[in-house]
Amino acid sequence: MSFIQEYNKLVEERAALGIPPLPLNANQTKELCKLLENESNEELANLLENRVNPGVDDAALVKCEFLDSILKGKISAPNIDKKRALRMLGTMLGGYNVKVLIDALKDENIAKDAAEVLKNIIFVHDNFHTIAELSKNNPHAKEVLQSWANADWFNKKEKLPQVIKCIVFKVAGETNTDDLSPAGDAFTRSDIPLHANAMLKVRQAGSLEKIKELKKSGREVVYVGDVVGTGSSRKSAINSIQWHLGKEIEGVPNKHSGGIVMGSTIAPIFFNTAQDSG
Repeated sequence: MSFIQEYNKLVEERAALGIPPLPLNANQTKELCKLLENESNEELANLLENRVNPGVDDAALVKCEFLDSILKGKISAPNIDKKRALRMLGTMLGGYNVKVLIDALKDENIAKDAAEVLKNIIFVHDNFHTIAELSKNNPHAKEVLQSWANADWFNKKEKLPQVIKCIVFKVAGETNTDDLSPAGDAFTRSDIPLHANAMLKVRQAGSLEKIKELKKSGREVVYVGDVVGTGSSRKSAINSIQWHLGKEIEGVPNKHSGGIVMGSTIAPIFFNTAQDSG
């Protein structure tokens, strides 16, 4: 069975549960990269672009090494030129991609595009000092530092609209985090879409079907409760709400951002977690 046949089988299994497939693991990503070197297939390129976890995941390292080799001309892939490779690196948030982008600043053929990508990445950690040192002799690195100083990455974000027209999904009374992220399903918390299927299954059966129905209005669905977020499982609870009410994140599989929660009282730590999660 070919890679894509095996992958599509996994897609079908998860689709039966109403959820997307798991992100690619390191071995799957290695196999995918080999295929991309040897054949023109946009479906495979999209998998690399959108179905690999960002950051410091093992699969992210494989992806970064592959894209780094394309940027340095060591290999080629019919569907991924250097510009697309840089765009892919730009959606990986931070981690293994940062060093690859710093190296790209030293290649005059791609340095300008690499700088534009780095301007929007702030999770650079100790690599900041590397870029600062490089900026003494590299105008592209200096441009990145100036952009960070100007907070361009933040100022270019879409502004919060003055009016948001929504439709209310109401859970009366108190909603604790165990209602949103049941302890009995704790073993699935790392798999956000699967765990989100358990949201409110005990507290208010039929809630997920109701949310789907409300979405047909075309308006953003807002979670509304009297007291919201008491309890300790706040991160997984927020993940579940965002999975159902948030928006996709470019290049980040199986995780959403955004969404609106309203309540007469919102538990302080839950409130902070909601803010941190977007």
